[in-house]
Amino acid sequence: MKSLQKGAYIKHFQYGLGVVMQSDSDYTEIDFDLHGTKKFVTTIMVVEHAEGTPPPRRRKPRKKAAVLVMKPAGSK
Repeated sequence: MKSLQKGAYIKHFQYGLGVVMQSDSDYTEIDFDLHGTKKFVTTIMVVEHAEGTPPPRRRKPRKKAAVLVMKPAGSK
């Protein structure tokens, strides 16, 4: 199988419906509606094109990294 077009709506037998995020001759990354992002070896991947249009993708907001503040020794 050759690479898929970015944005293509596909159906996978195990993960269901998803959108191709990136694809080349080696790897294909797909963002599935219910299972999140998965990466596949393109040559052995089994998918078929899905009918319809993909639902809009909502990205989770990034969490800010926690900052550890240390007090000087001897202070309360």
